[in-house]
Amino acid sequence: MPLAAPPPSPAPAALAAGTSLNYGGDAAGLICGYLLGADATPREVDSAQAAQWLAGLQAGTAPQGQFLWLHFNLSHAQAVRWMERHARLPEAFFDALKDRSVSTRIERDDDTLIAVLNDAHFDFAFEPSDIATLWTSVAPHLMVTGRTRPLRSVDALRTAVRSGNAPSSSVALLAELMRTQASGLVDIVRGVTQRIDDVEDALLAGRLDHKRARLGVLRRLLVRLQRLLAPEPAALFRLLQHPPAWMGADDAQELRDSTEEFSVVLRDMQGLQERIKLLQEEIAASVQEANSRSLFVLTVVTVLALPINILAGLFGMNVGGVPLSADPHGFWIIVAVVVAFTAVAGWLALRDTRDR
Repeated sequence: MPLAAPPPSPAPAALAAGTSLNYGGDAAGLICGYLLGADATPREVDSAQAAQWLAGLQAGTAPQGQFLWLHFNLSHAQAVRWMERHARLPEAFFDALKDRSVSTRIERDDDTLIAVLNDAHFDFAFEPSDIATLWTSVAPHLMVTGRTRPLRSVDALRTAVRSGNAPSSSVALLAELMRTQASGLVDIVRGVTQRIDDVEDALLAGRLDHKRARLGVLRRLLVRLQRLLAPEPAALFRLLQHPPAWMGADDAQELRDSTEEFSVVLRDMQGLQERIKLLQEEIAASVQEANSRSLFVLTVVTVLALPINILAGLFGMNVGGVPLSADPHGFWIIVAVVVAFTAVAGWLALRDTRDR
C-alpha cells in the first residue's frame, strides 16, 4: 500500500521499496524510520518521506491503522529542528531533552507518552560510564526516539523491525523496546555474574591481585543501573492507572508484562550487589589478616633481637669497668646470657599466640 501524502504531491515510490539509511543519521539526523501497522509490511523511510507522511497525517489523508517510528541522532544539529518543524511533539518532550535529570520515567502529557529510558552503550565494556539515555515520545500514529550515543536495545529493536518482526501499535513498539532493554540487562547481569565468579575463584585460591578494585567497578555499575532503572516500574504503574483514551487493553497489558521483566532484573542486580559486598568484606578480612600476620612476625623478630641489642649497647660503651673484659671465657658467657634472655623473650612473645 503506498504512503498517503498531502495533495497534490503523491507519496514517493521509493518508500514502498525501502531505502538504506546512514547509521549516523541523514541530513536531518534521522538514523532510521519505519512505517508500521497491523496489516502492513514494515517499510523504511527517510526524513523527507517521513515529513511528507506527517503532513498527510495532519491533513487527515494518511491511511488508518498505520504509525511511524522515527529514531534520531540527537548529536546532529538538525535533529531537534526537524522534530520541531515536522513532528509537532509536545513541549514536555523538548523539556525532557534539556532536563539534567535522566532517571527512568514515563509520563503522560495530554494524549502523548513521554519516556526517558536508560540503556547500555552499543560498545558496552562493563564501566559505569557506559550508560546513556534514550528519549521517547509515543502517540497513536507516531513514535519518536532520540539518543546521543549508539545504544544496544534500540539497535536490537531496529534490527528486529527491519527483519519484519514489528508490533502493530506504537505502545506495543514501546513495550517491545522495554523488553529488548530488559533482555540486554539480563546479558549484563550474566556478564557481571561471570566476573564475580572469577573473582571468587581467585579469592578461594588465594590469588587476590587487586580484585577489590575490580569488584568496586562492578558494584558501582550495578548501583548506577539500579538507580537509573528502579523508578521505571513505579512510573509505569502510575501511568497504567490513568492511560490515554487511545491506549487499548492489550497495549496496557504488554506494558505491565514489560515491568515484570524489569522487576526480575532489578532483583537480580540487588542480589549481585549483596554478593559483591560480602566478597569485598571477605577480601578486606583476608588483607587485614595478612597484615596482622606480617606485623606479628615483625614484632617477634624485634622482641628476639632486643636482648642482644641491649647487651651489645652496654658492653660496647668505651668506658672502664666493663665486666668480663679480662676473662678468657667472657665472650661465651655473654653469648649464653644473650641466648637465655632471647629464649625467655621468645617464650613470652609466643605464649599468647599459643593460647589463642
